[in-house]
Amino acid sequence: MVNGWENMKNEKKDDRRFLDSGIEVKDLYVSEDIKAVDIDNIPGQYPYTRGIYSGMYRKRPWTIRQYAGVECSDKANELFKSLIKQGNTGLSLALDLPTQIGLDSDDEWAFPEVGGVGVPIDSLRDMEILYDGIDLHKISVSITANATTSVIMAMLCAHAEKEGFDLKRLTGTLQNDILKEYISRGTWIFPLDPSMKLAADVIEFCTRNVPNFNPINICGYHLREAGANAVQEIAYNILSAKAHIDETIKRGLNIDEFGHRISFASVAGMNIFEEASKFRAARRMWAKIMKEEYGATKPQVMKAKFGVGVAASALTAEQPFNNLGRAALMALGAVLGGIQSLHVSTYDEAYAIPTEEAITLAIRTQQVLLNETGITDTIDPLGGSFYVEALTSEIENRVYEEIERIETKYGGLLQAISGGHIQNEIYGQRYEKEKEIRSGKKRIVGKNCFVQEGEEYLLELKKWNDDAPRMQVAALKKVRETRSQKAVEEGLSQLRVSIEKGENLMPTLIEVVKTYATLGEIIGVMKEYYGEFEQV
Repeated sequence: MVNGWENMKNEKKDDRRFLDSGIEVKDLYVSEDIKAVDIDNIPGQYPYTRGIYSGMYRKRPWTIRQYAGVECSDKANELFKSLIKQGNTGLSLALDLPTQIGLDSDDEWAFPEVGGVGVPIDSLRDMEILYDGIDLHKISVSITANATTSVIMAMLCAHAEKEGFDLKRLTGTLQNDILKEYISRGTWIFPLDPSMKLAADVIEFCTRNVPNFNPINICGYHLREAGANAVQEIAYNILSAKAHIDETIKRGLNIDEFGHRISFASVAGMNIFEEASKFRAARRMWAKIMKEEYGATKPQVMKAKFGVGVAASALTAEQPFNNLGRAALMALGAVLGGIQSLHVSTYDEAYAIPTEEAITLAIRTQQVLLNETGITDTIDPLGGSFYVEALTSEIENRVYEEIERIETKYGGLLQAISGGHIQNEIYGQRYEKEKEIRSGKKRIVGKNCFVQEGEEYLLELKKWNDDAPRMQVAALKKVRETRSQKAVEEGLSQLRVSIEKGENLMPTLIEVVKTYATLGEIIGVMKEYYGEFEQV
């Protein structure tokens, strides 16, 4: 057995401690470190450092939301109903990769990935099956669609109308932040300008027609997973939000009309205090930016709402049961930071699609935090901590510095993305972090220290239906055979007209998807006019 403890005791090393964001942690924090901080800021009051609601979790618990999707719509429907029974208060839809990049399941480039990491949505028929028997008036729906958000949202609206649901009563969130795709994930389709236009189409349409839906979720989660640190995550989130706001304001909307429906998808990493401080700093900054830069007058516009997932990159395939502890601690950091909804990754996620047992344990982790730990007994339990208050202010200062650097050095976020600058920086950081792990400088329990030789973990893997992709293709073929091809062609023709006129495409897309035109057919028309993005 390689214990590792003796080596740790005997090492001669620099005693200084640094967070991943480069902030040096002092041995001790005292009142002098927070003399310029308003530690008596009241939760629910500007600038919302201590929480966006006056009662926080004493009055309304965070939303338990598991990100899920499997094989095909009917299987996902079963999973969603099971999650609701287990206590999920919101549904978070994972789409497979072909759907995220606008390919139908029968596309030659799609087949190996169909249903692999989420649900394939080829047409309105899949959406109808997916939410069959689920009351969209009673449960919120989060959708990670990215580049195809406009089409997927059109399908959701068409299904809701068909089932008699009032669009004005639908609640949920769209991951409609396309900029993070160019920085971190790569599931883009169109160049930057038309992508920003389509994102603003969704924001404008929802503001006017689906007012209780959050039409854009600015996503820092993937930035952190790609290599960004906590400071960069918040800085790029704010820059991305401002870019989308500016694009939407061009439509004639006022920030007070739609600003309260902007939300953030963030990550909770392993350093509890850094993560809690990060959320506190981000809330304070957002409130100031909305009020001072955009002239917001409504309090709800100044409140930053966070949907958080624990960092999947922190999980290990080695000693996978350690991930149960990691996930719980990361979730704790998020909750101490005052977030609004939470997804806990499963212990087996480092090497497999989660089993239902693992998903249940992830949900139970949140329920234990909520019901047994006492962290909901008082509002902002870390408030007034010399360390947390000092760290909150330090993160805020560094975020402002990073924003200024991007604007001064590159001319803004869009230019930095177009030139590949941000991508290169965070990928380089990820590479250096991986080197530290492999060298043992950054210790990961069970991976590079406290490793027991010869240990094996024979875990049950989720049973995968090898026929699922073929079944999905067969279902798509049936849709093509039974729909009216004339109606499809007329709908796609109208879409071309709307694109040429520069109209908001959402009303047209809703009518097009009602013909059961496929996602690939619709995206194909858009590519005719918008082209495709090419990475630098």
